[in-house]
Amino acid sequence: MKRVHFAIIGAGTAGLATAILLARQGHQITIFEQVNELCPVGAGLLLQPAGLAVFEHLGVLDHTLKLGAKVTGLEGQLADKRLLVNSHYHQAGSNFYGIGIHRATLCHVLTEKLAEYANQITWCMGHSIDQVEERHNEVRLTGSYQQQNFDTCFDAVLIANGARSQLRPKAWVKVDQAYPWGAAWSIVPECTVLDPKILHQFYDRSKIMMGVLPTGAIPSAPQQRLSSVFWSLPTSQLSTFLQDEQAKQHWLKQVSLRWPNVADWLEQLLWSEQHQPQWLSAQYRDVVMSQYGQGRIGVIGDAAHAMSPQLGQGANMALLDAWAFSQSLQTAQKNQQIDWTILWQQYHQHRRSSTQFYQFLSRLLTPLYQSDHWWVGGLRDLVFPWLYQIPYFRKEMAITISGLKTGMFQQMSYQQIAAYQHNQNVLIENNQSLPEYD
Repeated sequence: MKRVHFAIIGAGTAGLATAILLARQGHQITIFEQVNELCPVGAGLLLQPAGLAVFEHLGVLDHTLKLGAKVTGLEGQLADKRLLVNSHYHQAGSNFYGIGIHRATLCHVLTEKLAEYANQITWCMGHSIDQVEERHNEVRLTGSYQQQNFDTCFDAVLIANGARSQLRPKAWVKVDQAYPWGAAWSIVPECTVLDPKILHQFYDRSKIMMGVLPTGAIPSAPQQRLSSVFWSLPTSQLSTFLQDEQAKQHWLKQVSLRWPNVADWLEQLLWSEQHQPQWLSAQYRDVVMSQYGQGRIGVIGDAAHAMSPQLGQGANMALLDAWAFSQSLQTAQKNQQIDWTILWQQYHQHRRSSTQFYQFLSRLLTPLYQSDHWWVGGLRDLVFPWLYQIPYFRKEMAITISGLKTGMFQQMSYQQIAAYQHNQNVLIENNQSLPEYD
């Protein structure tokens, strides 16, 4: 088919993965990114089997395994040492696992793959986009670069600039609000007192929640294995977390009274001169949209469906967006043209039910772990351990955490997502030119 020139606004997980897949189909991509250099900031994240299926489809899974940390399950412990959550990927699929990964490593893996299509990629770093406007057969972008205004046109535009995006069409937005709780986090040397293949979480009612995630390594120091530490807090308290010695002692006491072995490890970190933790804050939004695309404009990643990190699905949903868009684009090709109506019909079939399921479940579960309602944590502690005794619930929870659910009783196929038929994609080799899209 004829080559389309796409603009992708935002070089996060959704933007980079989509750029790879579009370039692999033979299209031209211009990536607009507001920062001057890609330096991803953020705690480690967990790539679930759904996201890893997309990585297999992209051809980057083996590379990711070398730098990431293989995770076999999630265990959530209460203050009385009982396991509230005990979910393992093999309960969803015998070969399933997750990968804990540093955000800088995730960016490295995707940009290295994207470099294979360098002739089709134009980078516009330090560019701020102010407006996206669809016109007849094109989309106009206006913005600024080095204090100079610009406007330019593309065949189609994908908005992928994160949860706080101001570019998503307001008529499509049903909910856009900040969560009242966030998290303080730090990347530290690998935890030696906990199983390095498990995401460990710790809860006391709904006011205390801590996590330790195996995070693998960064490309510049592949031998130094890392962990990410999270501590849940109301957003109003994030700026004062561990601000002085008294605050550190109070925090360690809170942890020590409940999980002393973890407290001993944290104390060593806090007083270490060699690896002094740098604590940063993360705040989250809840974004719900009535649709994700129309005509020549689409919204993907957190810009389309930001939510609480309770289920650990953010990066995975972004990767599924990229996969779904590339599949829908192939389906929408007709007589060397793209039927944009069919494209978005297909895309919504791929993504709407799954996104709605995870957003609903996240909104339902988050207050059980992060809220001021003391009674909800107690109710959770009574019900969840009982539910985990039921084999059907254990399996369904494992499938849910794997990111493959499309509804209460439906799920996606890992194999279908991971499959890549080379002959279905148009590759540009030896700088072969294709006719421009019109």
